[in-house]
Amino acid sequence: MATTALARDPANRRRRTTGFRQRTTDRRELSALLLILATAAVLYAWGIDHAGVHPYYSAAARSMAANWHAFVFGGLDPSGSITVDKIPGALWPQALSVKLLGPHNWAVVLPQVLEGVLAVWALHRIVRAWAGPWAGLLAALALTLTPVTVVLDRHTIPDTLLVLLLVLAAGSLQKAVATGRLLPLLLCGTWVGLAFQAKMLQAWLVLPVFAAVYQMAAPGTRWNRAWRLLLAGATALVVSCSWLLLVWATPAPNRPYIDATTNNNPFTLVFGYNGLSRFGHDPNALGAVAGTAASRTTDNTGWTMLVNQSVGPQIAWLLPLAVLALALGVWWRTGQPRTDGPRTGFLLWGGWLVVHVVVFSNSNGNHGYYTAVLAPALAALTGGGVVLFWAEYRAGGRRRAALPLAIGLTALWAVAIEGPHSEFAPWLLPMVLMLGLCGTVGLCTRGPRTTRRAVHSALAASLASILLAPAVWATSCLDPRYAGSPMSPLAGPVGPDYRERHHHRATFRRYPLSKPSARDAALLNYLSAHRSGEKYLLATQAAYGAEPLLRATSQPILVMGGFTGLTPYPAARRLSDLVSTHRLRYALLTTRRPPTPASAWVKRNCTPISPRAYGRTSDGSFSLYDCARRAN
Repeated sequence: MATTALARDPANRRRRTTGFRQRTTDRRELSALLLILATAAVLYAWGIDHAGVHPYYSAAARSMAANWHAFVFGGLDPSGSITVDKIPGALWPQALSVKLLGPHNWAVVLPQVLEGVLAVWALHRIVRAWAGPWAGLLAALALTLTPVTVVLDRHTIPDTLLVLLLVLAAGSLQKAVATGRLLPLLLCGTWVGLAFQAKMLQAWLVLPVFAAVYQMAAPGTRWNRAWRLLLAGATALVVSCSWLLLVWATPAPNRPYIDATTNNNPFTLVFGYNGLSRFGHDPNALGAVAGTAASRTTDNTGWTMLVNQSVGPQIAWLLPLAVLALALGVWWRTGQPRTDGPRTGFLLWGGWLVVHVVVFSNSNGNHGYYTAVLAPALAALTGGGVVLFWAEYRAGGRRRAALPLAIGLTALWAVAIEGPHSEFAPWLLPMVLMLGLCGTVGLCTRGPRTTRRAVHSALAASLASILLAPAVWATSCLDPRYAGSPMSPLAGPVGPDYRERHHHRATFRRYPLSKPSARDAALLNYLSAHRSGEKYLLATQAAYGAEPLLRATSQPILVMGGFTGLTPYPAARRLSDLVSTHRLRYALLTTRRPPTPASAWVKRNCTPISPRAYGRTSDGSFSLYDCARRAN
């Protein structure tokens, strides 16, 4: 009887119906999220055994996996004689993966796959808490299908870890603003500090935005917010500089020489070589060595960088929608309380976007993949913007025009980006135009007799029109023809590497671990056969000659001159000491790097070896010298 009475109670029936609908909605959201995460995992992980690994970073990762001393200090070779030309934070997960799973291509790429999937999941949770479940799902999908995100997560470039850690930092900041608690704010500073270990000064670009958003929107008095920001800033600084301080405090004889510096100072590496020299006209800022032409003279600079023919298809598809969402999201919330959550979210992600665009436009050269850090902001603004526009559309009034306007502009923008590449997927432009037109017209012609299904169909067509083009470019990475080069990954038919392959019918070079070419294997066999207790297998002029050997073996190799070949290590006297004490016998010089005092010493004091002695008909740009036999 009691059960029958409860079932007949109208209020109870409403509660049960509401609970059922909530559970159904939750299951649908979870299913959609799992589908998005599965899509991300497939896009990022498919065929990673043949993925393009960066020859320099992968060589360092294998060396760091072989020796804990090299691991901690970021040694380029297992003996840790010289560091890589970056902070090694992004290489630590790769090195651990290689140590645990073995020296395989898929092992060194696997951490990037995991970092990419985690970034999608984290962005969903953050945007969901800010703008609701549908905004979170749309943001996660947009990030998953961003071409530069996909191509980068399939390579071994440090930006993948940078993106994940900054997204986590944004989530902690959002929680700190919403709750007024100190711990999430300190956690935000910690995430930024860890991101600094991955990509150095670039991680700090979000700090002015985070500080402004917290001071503007967090609860509490102005002075209370200010001292909390100081604590969080101090946390970010300490965590950021932890590796620098460790290296600086370690006596020079007990650690590797700091690459890219003339003074063996880790602060010069970060703030000079990887900092001021990229913005000013002094390539030797703070005692740095000059960077290579490839890293300092790219065409990706200026205010048109984000939309040029190479970079635009990687990142800029959703730019009109994101900009409109930022502008209207802030404008429409004018007059709301200082702590207004929706406006805070638009300011956070919009500030992230604006600061990076300004910095990239004023630096003296950027690789196209640097723009991957913009993807979370564009995705979050897309998710939050579409949900905001949809709410205003359903409410009626003049604001309802924002949704079809945003969709129409974004579809036309996709046509402009795809236009120069119309031979790639020639069906794409007509499809985007058709979907955009159907969606925009369907949303604009809503009337009293328009069914709910028709409106939802128009919205679905609209979303498909803005996501189809980036999805096609993203999935193109699964085809080796469009996977980008290992050193400068870009999706689709763009970039100098693709053009070279297209015109010369050549294939992209791959740099597998533990699988040396026949030429390198012959050299390694010769060196091993003639080695008689020397510490170093050989010395090479710059990292260029050492990379293929370090990927194939865990033997110590002395890299003279570091990455660029210009780092003054080792000095000629040090090189002479190594030879005289039988710690070094062979040296490999190349004409593709500038001469240095060390290379000049080798030419004066060592005897060139005939290429035929180690299985080559000619040496090409390389020359092998035997320093146990003095030159005549």
